[in-house]
Amino acid sequence: RMGLVRVEEAEWLQPDFDRVARDHGFAGHPEAIVVLPGAEDAAAEAARLVAGVRDLAEAARACWEDLCLLQAEQPEGPYCLTAAALAFPTDWRLEEKMGRPLLAIHEPIHGYAEQLARGVDHFFATLKAEQIFGRANWFVVANDNWRYMPTDDPATRFAHVTAENAGDTLFLRCERQTLRRLPETGAVLFTIGIAVEPLRRVSTANLRRVADGIAAISDGEQERRAAPFYADAFARYTTSRETDQIGAAA
Repeated sequence: RMGLVRVEEAEWLQPDFDRVARDHGFAGHPEAIVVLPGAEDAAAEAARLVAGVRDLAEAARACWEDLCLLQAEQPEGPYCLTAAALAFPTDWRLEEKMGRPLLAIHEPIHGYAEQLARGVDHFFATLKAEQIFGRANWFVVANDNWRYMPTDDPATRFAHVTAENAGDTLFLRCERQTLRRLPETGAVLFTIGIAVEPLRRVSTANLRRVADGIAAISDGEQERRAAPFYADAFARYTTSRETDQIGAAA
């Protein structure tokens, strides 16, 4: 399931954010902004909606969220990624996704084709312009960089992590994603807002949700998320936090 909830207009984008970090996310990365031929009108419409400007690059610097536009030649799809401003990627590159349909974009995600593709395609085909929907995604990562683009081997990346130091050496990286249709061009605007915290600053209840989520995902998805290299430390750290919480309440 996509796990979507309705989002009110007033809650669509994050109003306060670190503008310096946002600028740094684009600085030195000309590949972070792409508008394919034919997507200029949709990019301009998205920029007006987000920030009252016509340039997608300017709009993306005026908000915390990364902006991705998907368009289809026919109402029923397929929807393809035609424009994007991506300052804070989570281990993916625009050049590998641009111009590709949803199914190909999500190819690395185990189970997407079998379990989600039909529902996602139906959602994109039927989304109305006055609606905004949101969902959340999470990753356990090895640093708090806004751009998370690891190139080392996961065994090396997480080699220093133990149950005792996981609170400071593991980070929960969350994506607040929203989807809305642009009324003029019919493109779908997909936004991604990033939040990163060390485990020690995450509530015990949320740690338990993530620990259970790690255990429940498929073997293929565990491999994609490098879970075998941190799952045990994460689980034992979570249990320790729960034990401490029970002891403090006694």
